Amino acid sequence: MNFANRLAGKAGSLIARYLTRPSRAPYTNPAADLERYRTTLAPGDVLLVEGNRRISTAVKYLTQSTWSHAALHVGEVLGHAANGEPQTLIDADVVEGVRPVALGAFAGLHLRICRPVGLSDDEIRRVLDYAKARLGDRYDLKNVIDLARYLFPTPPVPTRWRRRLLALGSGEPTRAICSTLIAQAFQSIPYPILPIVTTAMVDDPGCIGCTQEILHIRHHSLFAPRDFDVSPYFRIVKPTIENGFDPRTLIWAQSPPDGI
Repeated sequence: MNFANRLAGKAGSLIARYLTRPSRAPYTNPAADLERYRTTLAPGDVLLVEGNRRISTAVKYLTQSTWSHAALHVGEVLGHAANGEPQTLIDADVVEGVRPVALGAFAGLHLRICRPVGLSDDEIRRVLDYAKARLGDRYDLKNVIDLARYLFPTPPVPTRWRRRLLALGSGEPTRAICSTLIAQAFQSIPYPILPIVTTAMVDDPGCIGCTQEILHIRHHSLFAPRDFDVSPYFRIVKPTIENGFDPRTLIWAQSPPDGI
């Protein structure tokens, strides 16, 4: 590795540690009930996270979205956290790279479950095997440096350019960010997330003027956490509803709490 690459790596590491510190902005969204999420998550689910770190601010701004991070639930124990909690998710952390994490790593944060539809157990296993094979890969710090430029201060970047500003990473196969890792895992089977859709005429004399949709795989570097939320191919799963929500059991106060 030459001097320039070493210098860039050192700078990326310093910026990464800065960006992973908590943001000073107020965090207003409700925290998820982790026990309900724990009993609802299924293998292959994508867990979206509204982070509260400085890097979260950049991702949410550039994607105009609530979601700044994504993790993949594998449904098996990949190790244990320091507190003994089983690690059943895979994510790409800015400092630690691609690693297993416990659900408790996202305590106090707003979460959402996005579930792929129509996949067999074997297809789910292939998605998970792809992600597990990437454990130990490094985070794409080139992407971190690109994100950092949009925090000092946040500039007026036109909406149509923002997604591509997240795709300025190094492109090395052993480096990843959270959403690109998960996108690659699903594209490996393949399963659609937000493909580019074109139409073509059907070559059938009995169906004059008929067209069919053709899906084109979008490059994995262009995916952001929000894409799993807005994808027509992932179902939004809400643990409160899945666990038998009954509005008749709610207890309503007769007056608002003090200070509101």
